[in-house]
Amino acid sequence: MIAKRTSRLAVLVALPAALALTVGVSSLAVAEGTGAFQINLDQLNDSGSKGTAMLSLQGNRLTVKIESEGLVPGQPSAQHLHGSTDGHDFHCPDASDDTNGDGVLNNTEATVDYGDINISLTTKGPTDMASGLAVDRMPVADAEGKLSYQRTLTVSQAVVDHIKDLHIVQHGIDRNSNKKYDFDGAGKSELDPKLPQEATAPTNCGEVQGAAVGSIPVGGVETGTGPSEEEGVPVAALGAGGAGFVAVTGALAVARRRRGVLAAGRSRGNGAAA
Repeated sequence: MIAKRTSRLAVLVALPAALALTVGVSSLAVAEGTGAFQINLDQLNDSGSKGTAMLSLQGNRLTVKIESEGLVPGQPSAQHLHGSTDGHDFHCPDASDDTNGDGVLNNTEATVDYGDINISLTTKGPTDMASGLAVDRMPVADAEGKLSYQRTLTVSQAVVDHIKDLHIVQHGIDRNSNKKYDFDGAGKSELDPKLPQEATAPTNCGEVQGAAVGSIPVGGVETGTGPSEEEGVPVAALGAGGAGFVAVTGALAVARRRRGVLAAGRSRGNGAAA
């Protein structure tokens, strides 16, 4: 009886501690708006462009890191966070969205799928929709067509709450393979006839991978590594609440094992006495 009471006491002690951990960590994550989200950029317009991006939240501070390649060498690449902060489900387009059949998926055709600009990912200055074509403030690809970008921005609470509904699009293609934007490649841009279509057409797009705000961060931009797994269930899917649940069930399992050992001991003792 003493052993049984001791076992029950161990469970009672473990449960509040584990539950407190669950509530505390969950509340902290939501309150601080922390989280990290990976985006894999895949080509559009047969551009050959690809890359990886990371969105990291600390409260209302959003850090955006992008590493991409296959861009037009020495040319600025307009880039944005597209999508919705009011619950609409947007996604990356594909070649079937070329509704006029001219062989180029332009920005107007693609916007039906990936939504309007939410944040313009400029290198300096404003980041609103009006800066969407501010090519003088957009990052420039190097001589090999590679681009590295990092900027920390203050964003609205709506962006924090709906970060998983946003995605990154980079723009700029080279249809005639002359390593520059010109009107010979695809004509004039439907957004601004003073700009070549090559400068504004999307070159890649990527959607947020992972769970909601407050989940355990996925791997970094450079390594692409992810979190460990617990018996086939990703830690990111468990989240803070899942970690607490593991702690609680672990305590119960220990208690059950103790009861099993004690029962076996009593059985052996009774057998010996007989």
